[in-house]
Amino acid sequence: MSKKLYLETLGCAMNQRDSEHIIAELNRADTYECTDRLDEADLILINTCSVREKPVSKLFSEIGVFAKHRKEGARIGVCGCTASHLGAEVIRRAPSVDFVLGARNVSKINDVMTRHHAVEVDIDYDESTYPFGEYRTTRYKAMVNITIGCDKSCTYCIVPHTRGEEISIPSDLIVREIVRAVEGGAREVLLLGQNVNGYGRRFGVGVVENVKNFTELLRTISRIEGLERIRFQSPHPLHMDDAFLEEFATNPKICKQIHVPLQSGSTRILRAMKRGYTQENFLERCAKIRRLAPEAAISTDVIVGFPGETDEDFEATMAVLEAVRFEQMFSFKYSPRPLTEAAEFEGQVDSAIAGERLKRIQARHNAILDEVMHAQMGRIHRVYFDERKPEGRIAGRTDDGKLVFVSGGEELLGQIRDVEIIRTSRTALDGRVI
Repeated sequence: MSKKLYLETLGCAMNQRDSEHIIAELNRADTYECTDRLDEADLILINTCSVREKPVSKLFSEIGVFAKHRKEGARIGVCGCTASHLGAEVIRRAPSVDFVLGARNVSKINDVMTRHHAVEVDIDYDESTYPFGEYRTTRYKAMVNITIGCDKSCTYCIVPHTRGEEISIPSDLIVREIVRAVEGGAREVLLLGQNVNGYGRRFGVGVVENVKNFTELLRTISRIEGLERIRFQSPHPLHMDDAFLEEFATNPKICKQIHVPLQSGSTRILRAMKRGYTQENFLERCAKIRRLAPEAAISTDVIVGFPGETDEDFEATMAVLEAVRFEQMFSFKYSPRPLTEAAEFEGQVDSAIAGERLKRIQARHNAILDEVMHAQMGRIHRVYFDERKPEGRIAGRTDDGKLVFVSGGEELLGQIRDVEIIRTSRTALDGRVI
């Protein structure tokens, strides 16, 4: 008889893939069925994010809820990035937690399950060649890690302290994983890494690799028969060389959607962030993307209220938004994180000021997005359908990443079809299959 697993995943796509790996590993030792009912779960896991303060604060209140409502004998585990940086402190603050498993230690899940109050959070542990089991939340698209960890030293970011140094996964393992996914029905792959275009800088001990960089890896993956679409997140603006941008623009299997994390439009703030590029560098790379692939959608990340940010610095960020007109923007107030340089910087910006700046940039982006989406009316897009929705609807995405809903049945799942857009909104499009 199978056991029940309640798993809550916070944060990025890499955390989502880690959760899939956790489920696959658990099923090597026992049979688990996922449930959304806390009170019937035999195992309760929360896969945490530590990029911002709010998810960390939420963690301990969530643990309290889990402990109160779990059934007798159910175990609680804390996994992911917050587990990595808090370690045994999680159990000291919440003794109801049975084990703690860091983001670089996913393959140890069955081991920690056997030990009371086990803590495994070694950020130097190398899982780059570990043969994880197969489990995916959907058969129609696959998330695949190509690197783990991060070598950057951005002064606001805790990730290098929770995921360790960057290591690339051997290309033969990546190809093998994608081939299995394609054989199982996937036609689209999402390649994952903190900085995907850092691929090839470092491999695990004893690994001999012929594929030396991300551009070569993209070419290798695009030769996989049956794979129709390749997406990736996230590249670093500093490493978007001409060869990479030309491959992005000309390779027909690479979706014309690219995430270019800005963080700030002020060169002075970018220097304080240790991002390695200037406003001018960033704008030049985006302009090259527009020249090579005019149809491409560019998305970004923005932090407002970074220590020392003046009105002039913020206006520089607004100027980049106007120049590039991002089709998607993830924007946040700066959140001081432990173990980071910026947490100790002078000139911390008042929260109310940062909040007003955030409202302003989000309002302007919403206006831009309204214009972008309204312009889709009547256009025809190639849409890959991968998700069933209520009320007889099927969802998919265009090549450039726009979400599209149509009326239809399961026969559309796994299909790429021409769709005419008949209704628009800020976040999604309604269409008619042609």
